[in-house]
Amino acid sequence: MAIQYLSDERIFHLQSKATSYVIQLLPTGVPAHVYWGRKIRSTGLSSILQRTERCSFSPAPYPEDMSISYDTIAQEYPVYGVGDFRHPAYQIQAENGTTASEALYDKHRIYRGKPALEGLPATYTEHEEEADTLEIELLDPVAGLRIILSYTVFNELNAITRSVRFVNEGSQSLRLLRGLSMSVDFRDSNYDMLHLSGSWARERYVERRALASGMQGIESRRGASSHAQNPFIALLSKGADEDHGDVYGVSLVYSGGFSAQAEVEPYKTTRLSIGINPFDFNWLLEQGQAFQTPEAVLVFSADGIGSMSRTYHKLYRTRLCRGTHRDRTRPVLVNNWEATYFNFTADKIEDIARAGSELGLELFVLDDGWFGHRNDDRSSLGDWFVDANKLPKGLDDLAKRVNGLGLQFGLWFEPEMISPDSELYTRHPDWCLHVPDRRRTEGRMQLVLDFSREDVCQAIGDRIADVLSSAPISYVKWDMNRNMTEIGSALLPPERQRETAHRYMLGLYGVLERITSEFPDVLFESCSGGGGRFDPGMLYYMPQTWTSDNTDAISRLKIQYGTSIVYPLSSMGSHVSAVPNHQVHRNTSLELRGHVAMSGNFGYELDLTKFTVEENETVKAQVALYKELRPLVQFGEQYRLLSPFEGNETAWLIVAEDKSEAVVVYARTLAEPNDSLYYLRLNGLDPEADYEWLEGGGVYGGDHLMYAGLPLPNLHGDFQSVLWRFRRV
Repeated sequence: MAIQYLSDERIFHLQSKATSYVIQLLPTGVPAHVYWGRKIRSTGLSSILQRTERCSFSPAPYPEDMSISYDTIAQEYPVYGVGDFRHPAYQIQAENGTTASEALYDKHRIYRGKPALEGLPATYTEHEEEADTLEIELLDPVAGLRIILSYTVFNELNAITRSVRFVNEGSQSLRLLRGLSMSVDFRDSNYDMLHLSGSWARERYVERRALASGMQGIESRRGASSHAQNPFIALLSKGADEDHGDVYGVSLVYSGGFSAQAEVEPYKTTRLSIGINPFDFNWLLEQGQAFQTPEAVLVFSADGIGSMSRTYHKLYRTRLCRGTHRDRTRPVLVNNWEATYFNFTADKIEDIARAGSELGLELFVLDDGWFGHRNDDRSSLGDWFVDANKLPKGLDDLAKRVNGLGLQFGLWFEPEMISPDSELYTRHPDWCLHVPDRRRTEGRMQLVLDFSREDVCQAIGDRIADVLSSAPISYVKWDMNRNMTEIGSALLPPERQRETAHRYMLGLYGVLERITSEFPDVLFESCSGGGGRFDPGMLYYMPQTWTSDNTDAISRLKIQYGTSIVYPLSSMGSHVSAVPNHQVHRNTSLELRGHVAMSGNFGYELDLTKFTVEENETVKAQVALYKELRPLVQFGEQYRLLSPFEGNETAWLIVAEDKSEAVVVYARTLAEPNDSLYYLRLNGLDPEADYEWLEGGGVYGGDHLMYAGLPLPNLHGDFQSVLWRFRRV
């Protein structure tokens, strides 16, 4: 098995394909963190953990062994209150108001496979031989609290998942004030921290900075994973880059508020942790009740950031995403949003669909504005019935008209929101998140439905199911366009109000489980003002996400590059839009827009009926090319070659898993006068194989392309790009 228990040394040794993770039980019964990194043998593991007596300001709980101080020793799941002054992984409050806890080893078990998490998304196995699981049970006998630390090792991937379950076995209620999903103590602080930050229309920009003394971290208090921060953090050894160096990635399978932090303490060790944001959170654990944390996915790479990314890509594409469309290529689509916004008729939609059919597209998506009296964004969210003024013959008629042109039909929803100007709000004003006697702050002229309530979840689920049953709908874009304020629920008692945000996520996950199960053939795409909820939790239910509302090709170079640090290309919606671009008003060529958009789930977000004859021919060629490339793009391995965060150029490569073919895209933002001659070194090819350049002819060795490089053409003007295809001879 991939997990060993060395009983003489009280050591757990977890081993994946190229990674070891080691835990040792201290004489006190506290699990200590020993090692995480390159795979090592089990010989001499007990010699790794160092213990030493520190000054009196680092208290020692056991006078007979002054080398054990919780303030300095590396731990697996630390608590505050009994000698560790670093930030804790968990904190409870007893009925008497005190918050000290000490949970010690009670028992463990090791078994094949991987269990599901109750009510939460998580990675999974299809066969129990794919993974092994360790559960270490800790017990605080004073509080009556049992803590179950769960570890799963994926045998063929350098990935380990962690989660925690708290069970109140005592006679009194407890409050869980903090319950993170994982914590790891590193022996030094010689690392850079990498995370993905930004804002609406500027999501997941790569940020890297050296660790410093004290706390540094990222978080979301928005009730969603957010545009501002992604639930991912990594520690990089000094000098680590795409292809070299040790990288430790931690990603949280959760879509709500989160916190991820690295703390460097006075002895220059580092504590890395991630989980539900403890800000404005606590959970009442009554006698016999349990609380399950979300799952954290830990990936170690000894070969740089790129290797870490490819591990996440494969794991998330094949063992997080689920359902009918997981292993299917995705259709080339056109979305009418930037073509018509709210102003459309059935005939106009049919005209765009007809143009799409002539260009070889496969799916038409009707965006916002088809329901209620939705002529702008001020009304009708919650009123999920067809606007008879725009679609007098209903959705079924329109969908069949689109189907008659050879295209599938898709539909936009925003099920989690409610407009104050809606029939639903008139009937149920208490169905939104709100606090008594406080104003109800609006965002985009809408409020947030209270998905912590079972009646709200049932009613919205019923209405969405009714619409999806009413017409041949093959695709759903599930949007969410604001974050939470006045986070309170009319049905929760005062002592449970701070559970509302997490209960909302549990309710949402329940609705998503229901709808995706009832309509397994529908392709669901997540959206939140673009990428405001691009996280592993949503990918469990919807295998792709609208990457950003910013469709400008130059902006997308950074957005899609940053997204690919964790997420596979098969999860990214990427479309060609009109120029001047509607977000940044930039003019770029149709060729550049196509090259950038082809590195994801390809489509168009404009009025196809306005293309010139020349543009029509270009688009036909783009669609035909993407259909050839589609299996490679969506299921191949990505190598990032040049970073838009480091210069004027961006390049990436996608290679088939068997190394039989590859596609390379190079983009240059601004032209340089009388510039040097440059070569682009490829990656991931078979150095012993020969590859034919499909566009230009000629045969090149894989070693030639990777080590000598591919000469870049002399491009003229700003915003230029080129695409190469290679196939093994």
